[in-house]
Amino acid sequence: MQNKLKIGFIGGGNMANALIGGLLEELTVPEYIHVVDLNQDSLAKMKRQFGVMTALQMDASLEAMDVLILAVKPQNLREVVTQLQPYLKGQLLLSIAAGIRAVDISRWLQGYDKIVRSMPNTPALIGRGITGLFALEGVDGAQKQAAEDIMKAVGETLWLADESLIDAVTAVSGSGPAYVFYFMEAMQQAAVELGLSAAQGTQLALATFGGAAQLAAHSSEPIATLREKVTSKGGTTYAALSSMDQSQIKSGIVLAIKAAAARGKELGDEFGAQA
Repeated sequence: MQNKLKIGFIGGGNMANALIGGLLEELTVPEYIHVVDLNQDSLAKMKRQFGVMTALQMDASLEAMDVLILAVKPQNLREVVTQLQPYLKGQLLLSIAAGIRAVDISRWLQGYDKIVRSMPNTPALIGRGITGLFALEGVDGAQKQAAEDIMKAVGETLWLADESLIDAVTAVSGSGPAYVFYFMEAMQQAAVELGLSAAQGTQLALATFGGAAQLAAHSSEPIATLREKVTSKGGTTYAALSSMDQSQIKSGIVLAIKAAAARGKELGDEFGAQA
């Protein structure tokens, strides 16, 4: 790979914008980024903001890219990769399209196997995401490193040896921000019902989640131990957690995440069934 990667984006949505913002910090330069999107207004905005190259349709300039990032809606991906196929000359394909298996993309491309599938999450939009990654056998060491470097521009990365584990990553971290927001909504509601203002409830919930996450990240102790340290027998936290246990909150969360994983597999089957 070159010192400055040449990266083509097929799709110019929110995640593409987040990645470009991160990439321009250190990994490449605006003139080495080429964005293809059907929305002329989006392209104009990206050109103004980042100074990148843009186009309304694919062309031979994509052949010079080191990496092509598939950043389109899952339901459009098969049509997009079919249009992209004439310009594939050994570049790495990095897919951030949810639910589409790398093996199916490869099948749609008649066996092209320089493909990495990724599953980022929405905190990537502020550079605080985490991305699960899986590479097909055709991806060489330099391309694998390039995929990791690109996704590290918006957060942490986690490599998986089995593509089926992407469904677990999707369920835990891909959908995970929604679980956090759901719990925060409950904290906000409780705060209001206990007499605090909505703004105060929001402030308390945000600071508590952010602080607890940072405490766990900076501690060498297991999360269970950190929980126990806050829980004095007979105290307020003990009362709250006892109530949650009686309501089977933890087992309900585990079941919910397993349901998300099962749905992820179903979506992969549905998208992969396309001929």
